[in-house]
Amino acid sequence: MTTIAIDTYIVDTLMRDLVGHDRCPSAFLIYLYLWRATHGRGESEAQIALLDIAQDVGLSKRSVQGALSWLSKRKLVTVARQTITAVPVYTVLRPWRR
Repeated sequence: MTTIAIDTYIVDTLMRDLVGHDRCPSAFLIYLYLWRATHGRGESEAQIALLDIAQDVGLSKRSVQGALSWLSKRKLVTVARQTITAVPVYTVLRPWRR
């Protein structure tokens, strides 16, 4: 079994903030998923289709879109696309580490 390290801030503060205050638990799940896909693999970004994220996490595509929108608004994730139909490239940000 492989383990990954996550910042204590994610569990101690971000979870409470996204799930309790923002009432968006799907955003927390997506953040953890993208953390694993990037920092958990030693990468700075990951290119993953929305449907793949939805299937892997167990959420609807619409829930994933909403969560990504929220994470982007909160400046926790950036989303880049070559074209409107291209598979997005995600970068997980850590604004608490300045």
